[in-house]
Amino acid sequence: MFLRNNEKKSASETWLSFLDSEGDGEDSGNEFEAEFRFAVVLCLGVAALLAFMQQNVTGPVVVFSRFPLSFPQSKMGQAINGGGMWDIWARSQLMSVGCGLLGKFTHLQYIVYGKILLSKAKDLSIQWRDSCLSGTRSISWWLCRLILLQQRILDELSSSLYDLLQVCKKEILNQFGELDYVINYWGSLLYEGEAAAIVSMAQLEAGILEYKYARVDSLRLHLERAEEACGMHHSVTGVLGFRTIHQVDPTAQLVLVPNTKNQVNGGRQLAKFPQTTSDGSSEDKMNTLPQECSDVLIKPRLVESRGQTDGNSGIGNDAKLTAIQQAVILAQCLHLQTRGRNDELSKWEMAPYIEAIDSQHQSFYIIRCLSNILRVRWESSRSHTKERAFLMMDKLVEAIKENLPMVAQRIQVSFAVYLPTIPALRKEYGELLVSCGMIGEALKTFEDLELWDNLIFCYRLLDKKAAAVDLIKARLVDMPTDPRLWCSLGDVTNNDAYYEKALEVSDNKSARAKRSLARSAYNRGDYETSKILWESALAINSLFQDGWFALGAAALKAGDYEKALDGFTHAVQLDPENGEAWNNIAFLHMRNKKSKPAFIAFKEALKFRRNTWQLWENYSHVAIDIGNFTQALEAIKQVLDLSNNKRVDVELLDVVMRAIEENASETADSAAYGTGRNDEHTPQRDSSNSMTDSCVVSILSSKKHDTKTCPGDSMIDTSEESAHSEQSLLNPREIDLLMNMLGGILAQIVKNGGVADIWGLYARWHKIKGDLLMCSEALLKEVRSYQGSDLWHDQDRFKKFAHASLQLCKVYMEIASSSGSRRELTMAEMHLRNSVKQAVKFTDTEEFQNLQAYHEEVKRRLSVISDGA
Repeated sequence: MFLRNNEKKSASETWLSFLDSEGDGEDSGNEFEAEFRFAVVLCLGVAALLAFMQQNVTGPVVVFSRFPLSFPQSKMGQAINGGGMWDIWARSQLMSVGCGLLGKFTHLQYIVYGKILLSKAKDLSIQWRDSCLSGTRSISWWLCRLILLQQRILDELSSSLYDLLQVCKKEILNQFGELDYVINYWGSLLYEGEAAAIVSMAQLEAGILEYKYARVDSLRLHLERAEEACGMHHSVTGVLGFRTIHQVDPTAQLVLVPNTKNQVNGGRQLAKFPQTTSDGSSEDKMNTLPQECSDVLIKPRLVESRGQTDGNSGIGNDAKLTAIQQAVILAQCLHLQTRGRNDELSKWEMAPYIEAIDSQHQSFYIIRCLSNILRVRWESSRSHTKERAFLMMDKLVEAIKENLPMVAQRIQVSFAVYLPTIPALRKEYGELLVSCGMIGEALKTFEDLELWDNLIFCYRLLDKKAAAVDLIKARLVDMPTDPRLWCSLGDVTNNDAYYEKALEVSDNKSARAKRSLARSAYNRGDYETSKILWESALAINSLFQDGWFALGAAALKAGDYEKALDGFTHAVQLDPENGEAWNNIAFLHMRNKKSKPAFIAFKEALKFRRNTWQLWENYSHVAIDIGNFTQALEAIKQVLDLSNNKRVDVELLDVVMRAIEENASETADSAAYGTGRNDEHTPQRDSSNSMTDSCVVSILSSKKHDTKTCPGDSMIDTSEESAHSEQSLLNPREIDLLMNMLGGILAQIVKNGGVADIWGLYARWHKIKGDLLMCSEALLKEVRSYQGSDLWHDQDRFKKFAHASLQLCKVYMEIASSSGSRRELTMAEMHLRNSVKQAVKFTDTEEFQNLQAYHEEVKRRLSVISDGA
C-alpha cells in the first residue's frame, strides 16, 4: 500500500529512537546500555552501507528486501510494502542537494537509511564525549565512505557534500593518518604491520576523495603518504621488450619497478586471496581472454639482462605486492588522469601501472576489476586492441550477475579503489557500444539505466528524435515528479516550459533546470535574466565548473563587471587550467587599469592558450605598463611568429627603445663622472618573471579587487611615472639582454619588409650599438619609405620625412667628424638642398626651418673643410 508521510517518518526514525535512553549515562549500568545501543545502530548503519555497495558497486546483484529493516505492521494489520514510494522518497532525499542521479540505482533507501543512522550515531558520540562512546573514532571514517558513495552516484559534484567530506576527512587523518595515532588507539589489538596498512588505507581513501573533486595537488600528497605508509616506492623506467606477437627486434617499454620494504602486514594478510572460481579453475574467468583478439600482447615480453627472453617474466613478478600496495599503484592512474591531458600519450603513461597489477599472481577481485576497467579505457582508444577491450568490458558487465566470487571476497579493499558503480560501468559499456556502431544495443542499455541524455543522443544519431520524445513522455506518466525527465524533454524539444515544470516538481531545487533556463536566456540576448538564473543555480550547487564561467560571461554582457570578475575568478579556482577564464580576468583588470593583476592573469592564460596572437598582444601591453620589458619583447616576438610578421606594434617597440636609450645614456653619464653602477651593488630584479606565483593566489583571494594584489606591493600605479621608475632600475646586464632581444625582433621585421617607423627604430638600435654606418643605412631606408608623389602634399608625412632626414644628416655629420671624410657631408648637403627646394608648401612649419638651418650648418662645415684643404 502507499506509504503516508507520517509512516515514512516513523519508519526512518524507528531505530533512531533506540538510541534515546531514560538515563544520562551517569551510572555504569546506563553507560553500558548506551554503549550497547550505540554499537547496534552503528552496525546497522554500516550494514546498510555495505548492502548498498553490494547491489550497486561490487555485486553480485541479488534480491534484497525493499526495507533495510523489518518494521511493525501498520494499523490496518498489513505489512508496509510501499516499495515504489520508498524509492521515490529515497531518490528525493539524495537529490535534495541539487544534483540528479547518475543512472538507475537500486535500493536507494539503504544508503539514505545508513546515512541517517551514522549521522545520528556521530552526533551522539560527540554529545557523549566524556563517556565510553568517545573512543568510537571509526564512525567518521564510515560516514565519510557513505557520503563519498552518495557523491559518486550523483551526476554532478555537490558543494554541500564536499564540505561534509572535508570535515570527515580531517577527522579521519587526525585519528588514523599517522602510525602513532593508530597504535595509540588500538594498542595490543593490532597485528604486526596492521597499523601501517590502516594508515595507508586512510591516506588512500583521502586521495580518492580529492580525485573525485579534481584536487590534483591534494591527491598527489595523499598518494605519496599512502605509498610511504605501505612501505613501497615505485619508479617507471625503460626496459627492452616485445609489445606485439610478430615483433622481431625489442624496443623500449615503460616498466613499473616497485621497491618494497619488508612485508608491511607481517604474518597476517587482510584477507585470503580467492584461489578458485565456480568451475574450479585457478584463474578468474573474467581475466581469461583469447589472445587471437589482438596481435598486441596483454603485457610486454621483456628481454632479460642476460640476453634471454622469457615469456613468463612479467612486470612486477619479482616483487609480490600486498593488496594495499596494489591499490596504491592503481591510484597512481587517477593522478595521471587529473593532469588535464586526454591524449594517447597520457594513456600510455598509465600502461606500466596496469601491467604491474596484471603481472601479480594474486590480486583481490576488486583490484583486478579496476585494473581491467583501466585497461579497457586505454585499449578501446586504439584500433589494434579495440576488439579485445570490448570483449573484456562485456565480461566485466556479465560478472556483475555471477554469484562467484562471493560478496565477502568482492568487498575487500573496495573503499580503497575507485571502482565505478554498476550503472556507471554499464554506461561506459553503452558508450563503447556506440563507438563500435552498435547503436541498437546501446539504446537498450541506456533505456534500462534511465540515462535519458545518452538515449536522446543515440536517437539523434539514428535521426529518430520523435521516438526519444515519445519515450520520455511515456516515462513521465509513471514518474511525473522526476525533474530529470522534464529537463531531458526540454533538451530534446528546446521548450523552456518543460524546464519550468522541472522547477515546479522539484520545489525550485533543480539546478539543472535553472542552468538550462539561464542558457536559453543568454541565447536570446536576455543577459540580465541569464545572470540571475546562473546565480540561483550556483547557489544550489557551486561546484559546477562551467556554471561560474557562464555566470561571468552573462554578467560581462550585462555590464556587471564586478560580478563577471567574481564568476571568472571562481571558474579558475575550480579549474586552474581554464585559459579562457584567465583571459577574461586579465581583460577585466585591464579595463580597471590594474596592469599588475592583468599581467599575472595573462601569464596564467598563456599557459593554456599559447597559439593565440591576440592574447600575446594584450600581454605585451600590460607587460609594458608595469615595466617588464623582457616579457613584453617575448610577447611581441610571439605575436610576430603567430601572425606571420603581419602584426607589428611600433608604439610598444618605441617605448622599449626609449627605455633603453634613457638607461644607456644614464649609464654613460655615470661612467663619465666615475659613478658607474656596479652590478654587485645594484639591486637585481628578475625581469623575466617579476611576478611570483603567490600573486596568483592573491588575485583569487581578493574579493574587493584592491590595488594591493601581491605581497610586498604598494598601491599599483600604471602611470608613466611608475613605468619610468622601474626603467631606471635597469642595469647594464639587463640593457644588453633587451638590446639583443629588440635587435632580433627588428631584424625579423625588416627581413620581411619593414615600414618607415621600423627602419627608424632599427637606426636608433644601431646607433646605441655604436655602428653609425648601419645606422645611416637604416635611416636612409626610412627616408626613402616616406618619399613618393604624396610627400609634398601631405604635411604630416612631410614632418616625419623631415625628422628622419634631419637624423640622417646628423649621423652623416658624426661619420664625417670621426673619419674626416668629405663624402658624407656632400651627401647630406645634397639631400637637404633637394628637400628644402621641393618643400615650398611647408615653409611655415618648424620642420622646414630645422632642415633649412641644418642645411646652412652642413654648408658651413663643407666650406671649412674646403678652406683647410
